[in-house]
Amino acid sequence: MPEDLPGILKRLEGDADLIQGLSAELCAHIKEPLTLMEVCGTHTHAISKTGIRRALAGKVRLLSGPGCPVCVTSDAEIDRFIALSRMPDVAVTTFGDMLHVPGTGSSLAEQRDAGADIRIVYSPLDVLKMAQSEPAKEFCFLGVGFETTSPTVLATVAEAKRRGIGNFSICTAFKLIPPALRMIAAHPDLAIHGFILPGHVSAVIGSEPYRFLVDEFKRPCVITGFEGTDILQALVMIADQIKEDEPRLEIQYTRVVTKEGNKAALKIMEGMCDVKDSMWRGLGTIPESELKLKEVWKDFDAEHKFSLPPLEHRERFDTNGCRCGDVLLGKIIPPDCPLFAKACTPSNPIGPCMVSSEGACAAYYKYER
Repeated sequence: MPEDLPGILKRLEGDADLIQGLSAELCAHIKEPLTLMEVCGTHTHAISKTGIRRALAGKVRLLSGPGCPVCVTSDAEIDRFIALSRMPDVAVTTFGDMLHVPGTGSSLAEQRDAGADIRIVYSPLDVLKMAQSEPAKEFCFLGVGFETTSPTVLATVAEAKRRGIGNFSICTAFKLIPPALRMIAAHPDLAIHGFILPGHVSAVIGSEPYRFLVDEFKRPCVITGFEGTDILQALVMIADQIKEDEPRLEIQYTRVVTKEGNKAALKIMEGMCDVKDSMWRGLGTIPESELKLKEVWKDFDAEHKFSLPPLEHRERFDTNGCRCGDVLLGKIIPPDCPLFAKACTPSNPIGPCMVSSEGACAAYYKYER
């Protein structure tokens, strides 16, 4: 046994006791049951792993939102990625969590097994090295993500231009969180009392893009970190706002998030991209919710370079029993899906919420069955 293991176990035991105690205090603090949405997939996993959801049962209903970029990438976008992988002399590069996400008839993993050149990378900068070492081949990086990852991918495009690497491009599916939250806040079938806002995205965009949730929809909002105590503190802050009948936009995660956000990252996004309407898997078309490369960057845009046809959106999961769309919208929790932990498991995922490491179904399967 390692010498430090007893100490580690003792600290973990203390954290569990602290979370249980804080949860009990919070439950005593809440007079009427609350329905709140944690937007970020990392928050979902932290809430499940620490037992917060179970500890607050009966007082706080925590719903998972559309905060997993892999999960909200539409089936049509996956089909487009697959079409790229079938082109001669094209290598598709991606982060590993995209590999098993199903399109309408296949996945990138199945295409790779069939012989397509699909490579897993840990950074888009890795792709520039590949492109320079294999100049006869086109390298395309799949730009999937929220405001957290899009600036680094865009910076890679700028670096490719600076180095004169012409056999590199990106296929963009960059989604924006605030427009999705506007759609959810306005949804007639959802009665969400407040929002736990994402720490990672907010570190880039700051707090002000969420201001409409308070000003227009009168929803309490707190941006929080990812420790159990962070989340519980955010829940106390939301409960206080509701008790005082004074919705506010607050930052619990002050060690990382500011009102202004990351100005350098915001400058990259604003300078290189236009904002367009986008289809989100399970949520439908959301106005002005996607970043697309500006015309001046078209030589690095796979859609232009390979003359890709317009996207045709066909929601596969409406017909096979999977309810990932309803999970992402906050209509249900994963165990309410008839496929959860039966036909759909991590070893045989049917929907993207089970495929992705940030997916709500993966979190519930691992920690809350």
